[in-house]
Amino acid sequence: MKDLVLYCKSYRKDFLRLRRLLRSIEQFNVDNILFYISTPNVDKELLVELIGDDGYLWISDEAIIQANPNVPNGIADDKSGSLTQQIIKSEFWRLGLCENYVCLDSDCIFIKDFFKSDFLASDGNPYTVIYQNKEYFQLAIDRGFTRAPAELIAEGNRVRQVFKRQGPNYYCPCPPFIWSAKVWMSLDERFLKPRGLTFWDVCTPKHPETLLYLEALLNFKAIPLHPIEQLFRIYYYDWHYYLLHRVGENINKIKENYLGVIYQSSWDLALDYGVSQKSIFSRTLKKLKRFGRYLQSFI
Repeated sequence: MKDLVLYCKSYRKDFLRLRRLLRSIEQFNVDNILFYISTPNVDKELLVELIGDDGYLWISDEAIIQANPNVPNGIADDKSGSLTQQIIKSEFWRLGLCENYVCLDSDCIFIKDFFKSDFLASDGNPYTVIYQNKEYFQLAIDRGFTRAPAELIAEGNRVRQVFKRQGPNYYCPCPPFIWSAKVWMSLDERFLKPRGLTFWDVCTPKHPETLLYLEALLNFKAIPLHPIEQLFRIYYYDWHYYLLHRVGENINKIKENYLGVIYQSSWDLALDYGVSQKSIFSRTLKKLKRFGRYLQSFI
C-alpha cells in the first residue's frame, strides 16, 4: 500500500483535458508519485486511443463501485453522471491501494515541480485543504454574481447540520483534494453503517462529497488537521478568469503561490471531446453571454 498516489476519475468527454493533465504530471512529478485513472469500462478503448497507455495505471469505475460490498448491483443506473463521478472518486479508497490520494479532475493542470511533501505533512498525515472561501465570495458579490456563493453557503449549512456541528462553514470546493482513507473509513464506520446507509445514500446534489469529507474529518478526527489553502488557482467561471487576467494575473505569476491551474470545464469548452449536443441557437447564445461577461471585466 502506497502512502500517497494521484487519482483522476474521467470519462470520454474529458479525455482531451485528461491528456493535458497527464502531460503536466509527466513533466512536473519529481517524486514519481503513481497516477491512477479510472473510467467506465466502455471508455477504455477510446482512452488508450487518445492518450496512450503509458504514465498511468487504469482502473474501471465498475471495480471501484464493486469494492463496497454493501452496494447493490446497478446502484449507479438511476444516478446522474456528475453525481456518480463524485461518489466513485470518494470510494477509490476502498481498493486498498493507498493510505492517501490526491484527487484530481481532468481540467487540472500542474504548472511547476511538485513533491510528496506538498501533500503530506512531516508526520505522514495529509494536509487538508480547508478554508472559508471569503475572498471568492466577496469578489463574486462585488461583481454582481451572487448566486454561486449563495449556493455554496447553503450547501455548507446543510452538510454541517447533518453532523450537528456548531461553528462556521468550511470549504474545499475544487480539486485537487488530498483525501485520507482513514477519514473516509471513519465516515463509513461511525456514521453510515450505524444508520444502515452507504455513501450512495448521503452524497447528493445538496450534500457534495467535498463537504462530507471535511465534516467527517472535523467530527471524527481520524487524522490530525494540518490545514492549507487551495493548491491550484481555480477560475470558477469565465468572468472570474477575465477579471483576474485584466488585473495582470498570468501563469508565471500564479507559480508563486500555486502548483497548478484549473479552467473549469463547465465554462472552458474548447477541449470537450465529441460533437456538442446543444443546438446552434443555444451555443450562439452562450457565446454572446460570454462576450458580455468579457466586456464587463473592463468595468
